[in-house]
Amino acid sequence: MALEQLDDTARIARDLIRFDTTNYGEGRSKGETEAAEYVGAILEALGLQTEYIDSATGRTSVITHVEGRYENDVDTRRGERPGLVVHGHLDVVPADPANWSVDPFAGEVRDGMLWGRGAVDMKDMDAMILTALDEILSGGGQPNRDLTIAFFADEENGGAYGSHHIVQNRPELFAGATEAISEVGGYSVEIGGKRAYLLQTGEKALVWIKLISRGTAAHGSRVIHDNAVTKLAEAVVTLGRREWPLHLTATTELLLSELGRILGVDVEQLGPDEVMLRTGTAAGFLTATVRTTSNPTLLSGGYKHNVIPDRAEALIDLRMMPGEEDAILAELQKLVGDEIEIEVMHRDLGLENPFSGPLVDAMVSTLNRHDPEAEVLPYLMSGGTDNKALSLLGIAGYGFAPLRLTPELDFPAMFHGVDERVPLEALSFGHRALTDLLTNY
Repeated sequence: MALEQLDDTARIARDLIRFDTTNYGEGRSKGETEAAEYVGAILEALGLQTEYIDSATGRTSVITHVEGRYENDVDTRRGERPGLVVHGHLDVVPADPANWSVDPFAGEVRDGMLWGRGAVDMKDMDAMILTALDEILSGGGQPNRDLTIAFFADEENGGAYGSHHIVQNRPELFAGATEAISEVGGYSVEIGGKRAYLLQTGEKALVWIKLISRGTAAHGSRVIHDNAVTKLAEAVVTLGRREWPLHLTATTELLLSELGRILGVDVEQLGPDEVMLRTGTAAGFLTATVRTTSNPTLLSGGYKHNVIPDRAEALIDLRMMPGEEDAILAELQKLVGDEIEIEVMHRDLGLENPFSGPLVDAMVSTLNRHDPEAEVLPYLMSGGTDNKALSLLGIAGYGFAPLRLTPELDFPAMFHGVDERVPLEALSFGHRALTDLLTNY
């Protein structure tokens, strides 16, 4: 497809992919400033006033406010229709070009899809937000309520230089808002031959820990039982192989009930794990929503082949149900033993919001208007978003980045995966659905 044939949503998403905003974590990043300025210029061209917030050099977020449509008695109507935060993030996780079929930062269009790091996480949604605002405002309209539009830095590192920084230092920017929408929800999957949209109503809690093992430094030829690497390896295997017990929440119980209905199976007889596995590509997200996960993600230790080091470290990504954090950390210490030190590197709360209320009704009805034959189901996301930070201000966050996808696309695998891509038709669908929601909710 020639570049000039791209609609505005695909074009902006492509342009954003071409800004390499790689976030390596622990404060190391290529930065979001240029991408934030690009987004800000689009907002300013719509007549909006933007504010750029730098938490550190190169770590820029951009925020604007859009006045809602209140014909009479403004204060009363604002009370009836409080503000909505619509937010995205501008950073992406690293991508090794050697593993990709395309340059991950070229924004290439191929086979009816836009390829590149950030195509689904989440520069597609960033572009949808911008073109939805453009369609509403350029046509002389207004959204149905006040909007706070935010494009955050540093989401892929838990928001320390983005959403959490702004919530802590500039909470007034979100005054009047009670709800928020962002990524990883509202996308379609095929379940039992039927298309369904997964609407994200909650997120597991997040705890990133470092395991530290200490031992005796020595020559690599000696017999050393107090070997830091060996002790660390045993702890890593223990956590990596750990099968955590089933833990259903109100959201996952409702989802399982709906899946049982769609699949025509008895959930109690089949069991939650098997039901989740029968959801096809959706299982890539859903199987992790019924129990804690503890995944090793990085190992380091030593500095030479023939030297036994006195220290070794590993990073573990923990995701657990909301409210379980302290109990899981206590159990982890028992599992790895007293010789392994556990350092909490980052901790963020879990969320669970009801699959009911005016915003949920509006999101469901929006999807029903644009895809009348599809189901809309709630789910608890295994990952996390900037909604965690906003929840500290009492803002209830949902995932609504609407995409109508083809069943053969393994969409969950696109998140932080190789050859990340999104169909161009899905971007157009998302633009239309998001414009509809912001115009009418």
